Amino acid sequence: MIDLDRLLRLRVVVARFGEMDLARWWNTKGQLGRLGALTLKRGFPRTYRFAQARSVFVVAAHRCAEWFNPPNSVTLWHLPESIEEGFDARWEQWLDSANEWSSFFEKVEAIQGNDLVETLRAFEVVSDSDLDAYARLRRSNEGRAVPLPSPFSSSDSDIALLALGFARGEPNSLAVPYARRAGA
Repeated sequence: MIDLDRLLRLRVVVARFGEMDLARWWNTKGQLGRLGALTLKRGFPRTYRFAQARSVFVVAAHRCAEWFNPPNSVTLWHLPESIEEGFDARWEQWLDSANEWSSFFEKVEAIQGNDLVETLRAFEVVSDSDLDAYARLRRSNEGRAVPLPSPFSSSDSDIALLALGFARGEPNSLAVPYARRAGA
């Protein structure tokens, strides 16, 4: 069973990190930053932070699929259907408790720098064992992808590696982490 709260946190942090005012991987600029908050708060006073996140998720997923989209694989933005369905079902609960997420999103607004690994550590969404596994990840020869060494096992550690793998990219040079589906 995947920790869906952790998945949300990982996706939000990576989504913010990849925006044009930071790593420049997808074409949103500060949507998860202060400007995005100010823009959406008027239309969605209670749930604007989740509207921000959802919009950047869509752009990040599209950009990653456009850049590198191997068959029979998963990415942070395209997980197996059962996980995505659970994530979507949980969305309503997150909206109902939106105030409980305020401090997290405020911290996300303030992300700076170009070290995704340190950013994920600061948010306490990766463990030491995740970081050990990340140390063994390498970019593919063509530089577009970061393959996970084992098939996707629907574990929290695989999800963490899909997020950490983005750190093998560089500013303005996206590398999409992916894992083969089990049995593929």
